[in-house]
Amino acid sequence: MYEAGCAVEFRSFHVMPGLPPPEGERHSHDYRLEVVASREDLDDRGMVVDLDVLDGGLQALADRLEGADLDQVIAPQMGTDAVTVEVFARWAHSRLAETVGPLGGTTLAVRLWESTTAFGGYTAALDGRSSSA
Repeated sequence: MYEAGCAVEFRSFHVMPGLPPPEGERHSHDYRLEVVASREDLDDRGMVVDLDVLDGGLQALADRLEGADLDQVIAPQMGTDAVTVEVFARWAHSRLAETVGPLGGTTLAVRLWESTTAFGGYTAALDGRSSSA
């Protein structure tokens, strides 16, 4: 299996409703968003995915989310009250899947780190049917 990916870092805010402070109050995380595309065979250019396209989409997400309140940006789109790292990763996957487009046989994995030791993730195929959130 071949892989290619990139990562970006940014700071955003959110609240985890019903939890005691500090999680239950508006607080920030220094996030690291990693994305890895994988496939069995390389395309006719010898690539898994065009890294410039993937990195551009990732950077656009980071620019949009730097200093943002995730409860205003992501929660309404995902239909949830809490933006957990799992929900956040699913949302980011859907945005990146739109950027990259359908690539048969390619899987896109998103891992979102909220600290140096804790992350959530989401993985699905880039076949045109995944990530409609």
